[in-house]
Amino acid sequence: MSITRKSILIILLILLADQTLKILVKTNMTLYQQIPILGNWGILHFVENNGMAFGLSLPGSFGKILLTSFRICAVVAIGFYLRHLILFKAHIGLIITLSMVMAGALGNIIDSVFYGMIFNSSSPVEAATMFPEGGGYAPLLHGKVVDMFYFPIIKGNYPSWFRGGSGFIFFRPVFNIADSSISVAVAIILFNQKRFFMHVSDSEEAPPK
Repeated sequence: MSITRKSILIILLILLADQTLKILVKTNMTLYQQIPILGNWGILHFVENNGMAFGLSLPGSFGKILLTSFRICAVVAIGFYLRHLILFKAHIGLIITLSMVMAGALGNIIDSVFYGMIFNSSSPVEAATMFPEGGGYAPLLHGKVVDMFYFPIIKGNYPSWFRGGSGFIFFRPVFNIADSSISVAVAIILFNQKRFFMHVSDSEEAPPK
């Protein structure tokens, strides 16, 4: 299988897994519902956010449009760079990890662009419906990103002299498969940057005929 086909397959598989799980969660769980999967250490916890990975967001409608537009531009740029890397026969590890980044970005873009139009609102008492008769909960580009993985591995309290002994949780953010794909890929790139990008530099000096 060519590296181009491998890259496309990776992107499609991650997108399929990400969107399948999000749709299942959105249509079968009520908002904020929790289902233990690894005791108290791993929980399916359905939340929605307006934007960035791990529940971060920009405020307001303009912030939402700005973030979604930036994501789309970033994916286009990644696509061109990925094509460039494949053309110049860059390190296969860099191509695969960049494909994972692109898949993760696309996964969350789909939520932001389309979910507001194809689902009604989730609530703490009722799961959402796909393609409801009354239409979706938001216009194009205003959908919310579905998150569900929550790993409160360590729970405890700070010392009384620090933050008044208030409680803390590690790891607190709730995330999805798309977020995981981006985070894992970026970590791999950082740990292997010398090997990955040295190969890119060598390849660019002598483009294929």
